[in-house]
Amino acid sequence: MIERYDTEDGAHFAFTDRWGGVSAVPYEELNLGGAVGDDPAAVRRNRKIAAVGLGVDPGLVVWMHQVHGRAVHVVDGPWPARAEVPEGDGVVTARRGLPLAVLTADCVPVLLADPVAGVAAAAHAGRPGMVAGVVPVTVEAMVGLGAEPSRIVARTGPAVCGRCYEVPAALRDEVAAVEPAARAETSWGTPAVDVVAGVHAQLERMGVRDRRASEVCTRESGDHFSYRRDRTTGRLAGYVWLDG
Repeated sequence: MIERYDTEDGAHFAFTDRWGGVSAVPYEELNLGGAVGDDPAAVRRNRKIAAVGLGVDPGLVVWMHQVHGRAVHVVDGPWPARAEVPEGDGVVTARRGLPLAVLTADCVPVLLADPVAGVAAAAHAGRPGMVAGVVPVTVEAMVGLGAEPSRIVARTGPAVCGRCYEVPAALRDEVAAVEPAARAETSWGTPAVDVVAGVHAQLERMGVRDRRASEVCTRESGDHFSYRRDRTTGRLAGYVWLDG
C-alpha cells in the first residue's frame, strides 16, 4: 500500500512499497533503484508504473545520484538525457508540477514543501547524511528560494526504526554527539541509532513544525525493501510535487 499525503493547498507526498512492479527475485517487485543490479529495463518499467499511478509524468521525475553526503542541488527540470547526474543527497525546486524523488531501503526519505512559496524538496538521510546535516542544508536551500520554515510541510517515509538499527556503542556515541535525539537502544537491549528521530529533531530546530513520520519500519516490514535485512534488494522511492 503506497503511503500518500495530499494537502488542501496542493502539496503531494508519496512513498512506495515493494509491490506492483515487474522485477524478479531478489528485487521483487517494484524496485525503483537503478544501481542495485536489477534489469535496467525492469527498473524503467517500474518507474513508469509508479509515476503513472501517482498521476505524474515519468519523464519529468528528478532522481538523484545519492552518496550519503550533504550536497544539495537546485533544479528546474529533469537532468539532460545522457548527462552525468551530479552526486547529491538533496534536490530542491521552485518549479510547480516538477516531481522530485529519493531512493531508500532503510534510510529516511525526507519530503518537504512550502505550497505558498511554490518550493519543494527531497532529501536522502541515512545515518551519515543525517550526521553531515543534509536535512538542514536542504531546508536552507528552500529558504533561499523563498520558502518559510513555518510554512514547510515535512513528511518522512518508511525507514529502519531505532529499535532495529543496531550499531556498535562507539558509533552510537559518535552519532549522538552530533544529534542527541538519535541515541537509541534496540528492542533486544543493544546500542542503536534512530535516524528518524534525528531527522525530526533537525527539522524542529530549523523551525519546521508541520511534520509527520511513517509508522513503517523497513526492517520489520515484508512489504518494504530493507538493505539491513536482505542486503541484495530493491529500492523504495519517495515523491514530492506541487500543483502547477
